[in-house]
Amino acid sequence: METLQPYLVSIWFFILFFILLLYLVLDGFDLGIGVLSLFSEGEERRGILMESIAGVWHANQTWLVVFGALLFAVFPVVYGVVLSALYVPVTVMLFGLIFRGVAFEFRGEGEKKRVWNAAFGLGSLAAAAAQGYAIGGVLSGLPMSGTRYIGGFWDWLNPFSTLVAVMVVSGDALLGATYLLLKTDGDVRDRAYRSAMGLSLPVLLAAGLLMAKIHSLPFLSYVFYFSALLSFVMLLFGLVKRREKLSFLSTLLFAFFLANGIMTALYPYMVPPHLTAAEAAAVPHRLAFVLVIAGLLLPVMIFYNAYQYWVFRGRTGREDEMYGETPPLSGERS
Repeated sequence: METLQPYLVSIWFFILFFILLLYLVLDGFDLGIGVLSLFSEGEERRGILMESIAGVWHANQTWLVVFGALLFAVFPVVYGVVLSALYVPVTVMLFGLIFRGVAFEFRGEGEKKRVWNAAFGLGSLAAAAAQGYAIGGVLSGLPMSGTRYIGGFWDWLNPFSTLVAVMVVSGDALLGATYLLLKTDGDVRDRAYRSAMGLSLPVLLAAGLLMAKIHSLPFLSYVFYFSALLSFVMLLFGLVKRREKLSFLSTLLFAFFLANGIMTALYPYMVPPHLTAAEAAAVPHRLAFVLVIAGLLLPVMIFYNAYQYWVFRGRTGREDEMYGETPPLSGERS
């Protein structure tokens, strides 16, 4: 472990980025499906949307818990600064996730489902928007004195963070739409194709504006951004040719390359433009100890996530019992 000591800060920077990216992508299509449910007509269709993620959404959210715990352990200064500066969006995100989770459990038991439909959709929208504002608030720069946040209660709210929030919400909805291509059929899948096509260009525009706002890009960032553009072209091709696997994979690649382009532009800053990873890191022996624990935990989590997707593979058809619904009678449609 002593040989790794000079690299521990960088190792943890990339581990936390990887965990955050996993969460944003995996819980992203969950939140995106919730956003799309706001525009879905009929209880049967909403039941199909909820059933498509019923088996995986719990584990997807686990990555957020792990990210927060590890951030507190290895970069406690960043944890303190971010929570001080982003108290409002973080609180809104947590309440949104709570409302969404409650909606999953109560919708099936409630006679009047409108309240739980709204909790699922609006909770997902609030959580996605809050995540965008939180990310945008950090990227736009937080006023600091040394390692202390000295800004105001609303410094995270600005045009740039609003742009990032729009990109995250529309990007999550795009992820959700392309995920539905794999999990549904019939008119629900047709609507998902139309939704994905309609969302693709706003996502590209928001991503382009975001990249234009980040200056002093290293060469590797340009490589990632070019790869993201190629992935977007693949996405359009997949949607036009109605190739569902290609569409979903291209959306994942677009998110992956875009996030990596931003990450390489920011490195080594944890809170740009003031706080680097080295300045915010815990003492080396704590970094080493937590790395051993994470080395045992993360492979198990990754395996479990992969296994659950394998178990719950396949489409959510009309003949199945929907989440919180009884199967419709023959010929009956919402």
